[in-house]
Amino acid sequence: MHSSLPPSPDAVLDSLRDLVSPNLLDKDPSTVHIRSGALFARLKALNRLANAATKTHKQSTADARHEMDQTHLELQNLLYEKRHLEREIDKCRQFASIYQDIPVYSVEEFVQLAPLEARSEDVMSNEHQLMLNRLSFELVERQRLDQRVKELTQQKEEMLKESKAKLATMDSVKIQIDTLVKTAAEIRKKVDELVPTTASPVGTPSQT
Repeated sequence: MHSSLPPSPDAVLDSLRDLVSPNLLDKDPSTVHIRSGALFARLKALNRLANAATKTHKQSTADARHEMDQTHLELQNLLYEKRHLEREIDKCRQFASIYQDIPVYSVEEFVQLAPLEARSEDVMSNEHQLMLNRLSFELVERQRLDQRVKELTQQKEEMLKESKAKLATMDSVKIQIDTLVKTAAEIRKKVDELVPTTASPVGTPSQT
């Protein structure tokens, strides 16, 4: 969860401006000095908060980018596997209408991959039953591949959604960082403008 932005320094700056107002020339210098010191301390604290928040949000951005890169890599791997399976399915589907021409697992592959009951000694000694079992095994394998492709497609869609969500989060964090950097720069500029003015003894008339 991202930290909130630090409070605005405008109220503190307005109070500092009031201290250098001609209306306060008759005020006790020590009172004005104490008040200005407290206001400057508050302004420095706000500046530290802005810098700390900027650092935190930068780290959040780096973490979000790393997660998005990991998700993208996993998505690419899934897409590669999906394309491979689709090519295998296309090969399986491109077969002639005559069953002998159907590209199926070879006998050696069938013996290695098929369940034991589908390749018993009786089956292996019966050419017709062996072909039936090979075709049945081929059908089961193609259905399994089809199911795997569906699962990969669903995973791809979920990861795309997750990637979009992380990208949106990173964009939001970047906007907050830009706002923090701008706020810190404005505070620094205003401090630099005020410090020379308040450096002279309070109550001393300015020279024209």
